[in-house]
Amino acid sequence: MAERVVETVIFSSRWLLAPFYVGLVVALVVLLLKFLQELVHFVAHPFRATEADIILGVLTLVDLTFTGSLVVIVVFSGYENFVSKIDMAQTRDWPEWMSKIDFTGLKLKLMSSIVAISAIQLLKIFMDLKNISDREVAWYVGLHVVFVISGLVFALTDRLGEGGHGKAQPGAPPQPHL
Repeated sequence: MAERVVETVIFSSRWLLAPFYVGLVVALVVLLLKFLQELVHFVAHPFRATEADIILGVLTLVDLTFTGSLVVIVVFSGYENFVSKIDMAQTRDWPEWMSKIDFTGLKLKLMSSIVAISAIQLLKIFMDLKNISDREVAWYVGLHVVFVISGLVFALTDRLGEGGHGKAQPGAPPQPHL
């Protein structure tokens, strides 16, 4: 009896994560507001802006978009993996990947998104080199290299962790990788 109660409490505790995902949705709204602010700023002065200003503006919008996409990936896959399955029958335009991503896939998508965001930040730094110290540039490059290497190590450890399980047997259809 006590064992069943403990197991029920532990199993139900997954719902403690739900407010975290709702909080990330609120963060996504804040990110949208920042995106709209940057968009208004970007389109307000197109004829007075230099080519570098335009490129920096576009990179800022892309950066915010990638960050928003990252939040959506974490919210949907985290909720589905740790809290509860979402009923896909209720939504016709449900993205295919959302029902197929597991924790390993989430980790790799998360790392890939971080590397992409870091690359965009680095591009923004390179577009504005005259206003940034060499020390700051070195830190940005170093951090980006750390993110890239971390992503490669994650992918490698996940591949090695499969231990050949992801390989198809002769005559069996190939398994998709996310």
